[in-house]
Amino acid sequence: MADFSGKRVLITGGAGDIGTETARRFLAAGARVMLVDISQDDLQQTQDQLGSDNCFIQTADVAKSEDVQAYVKAAVEKLGGIDVFFNNAGIEGEVKPIVDYPEAVFQKVMNVNILGVWLGLKYVMREMQTTGGGAIIITSSVAGQGGTPNVSAYVTSKHAIVGMMKTAALEGAADNIRVNTVHPSPVTGRMMDSLESGFGGEGAEDQFKQQIPLQRYATEGDVANLVLFLAQEDSSFLTGGQYSVDGGMSAK
Repeated sequence: MADFSGKRVLITGGAGDIGTETARRFLAAGARVMLVDISQDDLQQTQDQLGSDNCFIQTADVAKSEDVQAYVKAAVEKLGGIDVFFNNAGIEGEVKPIVDYPEAVFQKVMNVNILGVWLGLKYVMREMQTTGGGAIIITSSVAGQGGTPNVSAYVTSKHAIVGMMKTAALEGAADNIRVNTVHPSPVTGRMMDSLESGFGGEGAEDQFKQQIPLQRYATEGDVANLVLFLAQEDSSFLTGGQYSVDGGMSAK
């Protein structure tokens, strides 16, 4: 395991499955971590579960500029700065064809998954510019590398993140700010439970697994391992890249 002693890590979507497991691994590697999420209760439960004095929490709606500025300020005050930003918050929306997709739900997915990521980049990169740089990892998806019927909002948002990442990597390079995306396959947890229900419930999990050469869902730990790799100093020449953790799905 890489040594993150003294490193300051900020994670949005911090009370979710991937955010929590990634925080756990950063804490075990010696980092100080701030978790950001929209629910105070969920954050408090996650902080209690992690059981570390080096874990801090901050509520925020990532799609609101004032909330994003507030979580960046809180990270600077409580952690002393930001070395690693896991720009991870996202929602799945609904499972419906485009012609039936609710406009309000589409807009909500755009707000969280695109505007929320962009605002995080805007204010975290500004902070990193003053402190010598850092590593930013954004959660996209296998859905950001192709098309999937009936989840147009989610797919659109995850493709948009890739263009955002590439632009941020080019803009950040001069300030030693590295930016990459991770692209998980379906991951065991709440989001896939929701999507499976939308895709018909019973039998949906088996159908998804049949699309994955390794014949299983990713775990939160599979994703967390990749995030930590991209955050460490051994990855100092990696920026502007798309990194799959998908059991071979992108090889098809």
